[in-house]
Amino acid sequence: MEFDTSPINRCSKEHEKIYQQWFSLADSDGDGRLTGGDAIKFFALSNLPRQELKQVWAIADSKRQGFLGFREFITSMQLVSLAQAGHPVTSDLLNAEVNFENLQPPTLEGLDVLQAKKRTPKSEPEQNGNPTAQSSVTANWFSSSTSVKKVSLTSVTSIIDGLKKLYIQKLKPLEVAYRFNDFVSPFLTNSDFDAKPMVMLLGQYSTGKTTFIKHLLRTSYPGAHIGPEPTTDRFVVVMNGPDERSIPGNTIAVQADMPFSGLTTFGTAFLSKFECSQMPHPLLEHITFVDTPGVLSGEKQRTQRSYDFTGVTSWFASKCDLILLLFDPHKLDISDEFKRVIASLRGHDDKIRVVLNKADQVDTQQLMRVYGALMWSLGKVLNTPEVSRVYIGSFNDKPINEAATGPVGKELFEKEQDDLLTDLKNIPKKACDRRINEFVKRARAAKIHSYIISHLKKEMPAMIGKSKTQQKLIDNLEDQFVKVQKEHHLPPGDFPNVEHFREVLSGYNIDKFEKLKPKLIQSVDDMLGYDIPELLKNFRNPYD
Repeated sequence: MEFDTSPINRCSKEHEKIYQQWFSLADSDGDGRLTGGDAIKFFALSNLPRQELKQVWAIADSKRQGFLGFREFITSMQLVSLAQAGHPVTSDLLNAEVNFENLQPPTLEGLDVLQAKKRTPKSEPEQNGNPTAQSSVTANWFSSSTSVKKVSLTSVTSIIDGLKKLYIQKLKPLEVAYRFNDFVSPFLTNSDFDAKPMVMLLGQYSTGKTTFIKHLLRTSYPGAHIGPEPTTDRFVVVMNGPDERSIPGNTIAVQADMPFSGLTTFGTAFLSKFECSQMPHPLLEHITFVDTPGVLSGEKQRTQRSYDFTGVTSWFASKCDLILLLFDPHKLDISDEFKRVIASLRGHDDKIRVVLNKADQVDTQQLMRVYGALMWSLGKVLNTPEVSRVYIGSFNDKPINEAATGPVGKELFEKEQDDLLTDLKNIPKKACDRRINEFVKRARAAKIHSYIISHLKKEMPAMIGKSKTQQKLIDNLEDQFVKVQKEHHLPPGDFPNVEHFREVLSGYNIDKFEKLKPKLIQSVDDMLGYDIPELLKNFRNPYD
């Protein structure tokens, strides 16, 4: 399965050097990112119609980041070359039978004039389009506590950069004031914004989670164990790296360039059951996988865990772009712990996909009954009127068991597997949209949290009976939530889990909380109403 739509790997070394020179010419800031304004000037040298250049940008910027890195720039130049040769510019062009290695660079008029005008860049962009200069600028945003009313886009060269700046200047002050990090989610860091899209696999033991990852990678990853008994006893993050190695959880959680620092809140007991498995792989350049311990049935499994299993899955769910729930035709019962795990995914329903794995182990008639039983079980657990999308297949390296399924079953499995792989293939393209979506969700959650905290503070007496009033407020937290909802006209579905909120609140003195600060709320409202739409407008297709 090929995730990289860029033909950079099919480009000759000679042409790659030419494109590197052109990229340096086109990139006026020298930060390794070709933004819309620079692209319009450089692409105009091709003399192609505006409509065709609009298509070139749309295909090259498939991740909708608002800029082209060096990889995407090569894609755009090869598309321009094909367009000049008379090919219609469509996304299928990249998959066409074209000899990209010998494809000549496009004809650009006035290139020599541009070279004469070009000044020496301040810093050479790296080949993968991730400049060190840019990262130092964004790092400064995270060390700055200054709040600015109007966000300047001068140093912002991507949508993700803009979100980082908006977070520091407008959202984080609200989170700090009302301790959002203690109740809901830790503060975001640079690495949280820059992390690759993640896919988490959840399921009971021996449903094929590790085998599924191995099937996609077409090789095993360091530390992988596969067997009919519960083998994966820890959370394993499978990600790209220069060599094959396993990194312990305590080490990975303190690395600033990794998005796992928030896991330190679950303690050493969890971190000893967490590790990162790195290996060089083209698929892992685009997606990170999270393999989880198999969920066992019975109360014993819950009480004997030395860490908050559902809390950890909930943390990963908020960071992931896709959550795969794997089921086995022979293990359709959903245990108590698995119900709690699925319940902890509340608010992330759009990320959940259900996979009925190992489906070729039963014949067509049994599969029909198994599918019906699974849908019935899920209907009771997911608590949604909509029917979940269930993918049927056998995700391993063995050929489909046609003796059990028959020719019709084999065709069905292949179509279902293609659908799921298409879903996975679209993850990198939707990563930027997902970041915006999660950021907006977080902003709304922070607003509601601030309303709740300030309301509780307001309910406290000025002098006598503080401890008694606090206990009364904690005991009747549901009623307080209803009051906040009615007072500020908020949707009830956006409110946090009452039990979890009550548990955290018990460790605080409500009287020490901040009163409502309308300026902070207004700042977040302005961000949602004006700044984010303006940011998206600035980084949309420059030919629109």
